Amino acid sequence: MKQAVNPYLPSWEYIPDAEPHVFGDRVYIYGSHDKFNGHVYCLNDYVCYSASVDDLADWRYEGVIYKKQQDPLNPDGAMCLYAPDVTIGPDGRYYLYYVLDKVSVVSVAVADTPSGPFGFYGYVQDASGHRLGEREGDQPQFDPGVLTEGNQTYLYTGFCPVGDTSRLGAMVTVLKEDMITIETEPQIMAPSEPYSEGSSFNGHEFFEAPSMRKVNDTYYFIYSSIVFHELCYATSQSPTSGFTYQGVIVSNNDIGIGTYKEADTPMYYGGNNHGSIVDINNQWFIFYHRHTNGSNFSRQGCIEPIDMKDGKIDQVEITSSGPNLGPLKGDGTYPAYIACHLFGEKETVYTGDLYLDPQLPRITQEGKDGEEEAGYVENLTHQSTCGFKYFDITHVNTVAVTTRGYGKGVIQVRTSPTGEVHGEIPIDFTNVWTTYQQPIALPEGKQSLYFTFNGQGRTALKQFSLGRN
Repeated sequence: MKQAVNPYLPSWEYIPDAEPHVFGDRVYIYGSHDKFNGHVYCLNDYVCYSASVDDLADWRYEGVIYKKQQDPLNPDGAMCLYAPDVTIGPDGRYYLYYVLDKVSVVSVAVADTPSGPFGFYGYVQDASGHRLGEREGDQPQFDPGVLTEGNQTYLYTGFCPVGDTSRLGAMVTVLKEDMITIETEPQIMAPSEPYSEGSSFNGHEFFEAPSMRKVNDTYYFIYSSIVFHELCYATSQSPTSGFTYQGVIVSNNDIGIGTYKEADTPMYYGGNNHGSIVDINNQWFIFYHRHTNGSNFSRQGCIEPIDMKDGKIDQVEITSSGPNLGPLKGDGTYPAYIACHLFGEKETVYTGDLYLDPQLPRITQEGKDGEEEAGYVENLTHQSTCGFKYFDITHVNTVAVTTRGYGKGVIQVRTSPTGEVHGEIPIDFTNVWTTYQQPIALPEGKQSLYFTFNGQGRTALKQFSLGRN
């Protein structure tokens, strides 16, 4: 069985906003679909991947499950399909909820199997046929998340930028058995930033990406906060009210983790975040996404195991090995695109900063969107670092890197971001991928690996190898 790594899908696939669901003996991923080198979010049609609950290293492509032109409001495909969610209705069918990028109504599609294909079903509406989001007094609809219990489906929506007093917070609307008719009108269940004073959400108010899970008798509301790069959670004994903020589950630049670094130091380029939690074979995971290609518009899904002990979730580190449920083997060759840490000489908190400094290192690929070209790290300039976590290091005494580009200097090898240099690998100018190897003994045990370029020009890193001679 091969090892599971982040990102968990192929390196040429860009599926952010993932809602994971276990149906039968497989876990299915429903997300929006970015384009490599895209100019905006979510340019592609919905596709689905699934994996056996016993093997998170082997994801199966289920194909295109819904095309943007299938929505009657979008016959020319000019609008994008934003983040969706899926639930099983009382009739046993699978219902997909989504919002197009230029309208404020919730669309619904339906299929007989979790992998579709889905067909258009209708719009969430009241008993008179008026669509939610278009009626007088309606809040704009966005990022639908759904939870079905018995004959009722709870629809969670909302998008609330900082300072926007017209947006009150995350909403929950109860739907009837037909999955589209409103039974209970929307109510606010988590506040936006202008209305959070005195609440437990202060400082981590609702921004977007609402998702709901029920664990035993407790409802877990997972959402993206105004801090932008973090996924938070709140809990209640009711699916519609009484939620109390509990904490951060994951940050896609690891801000908030103060174990191996200062808590406010970013280790990757943060950006919007969206995902949820799921129980796979009695192990809970958080699904989230990272930003690649120096852009907000080419995002990839990642997974980390979480501990649900006593109903609380501590913030977890971002890693390369999350879905593997343990360190990767300290032997063999690994692609550079599984870097979980990436930063230049100066601190960079957000992906948007790369527009100001396009020479910062980034994960990218060759070819066009959809072409199966493996990713790599480019633009490694002086003091640029890419980091990988974690590996089970046993008797490693050689390290090799494969680079390309007009960079001349050394690649320093560490097991902590700013710790001892265990060895250096000289590299030179080259127009083709070239492998350089040096005898370097690494500390034993569970270790991180950091590669820092010191020199002139810039280089790219395709892969690295750990060996035992």
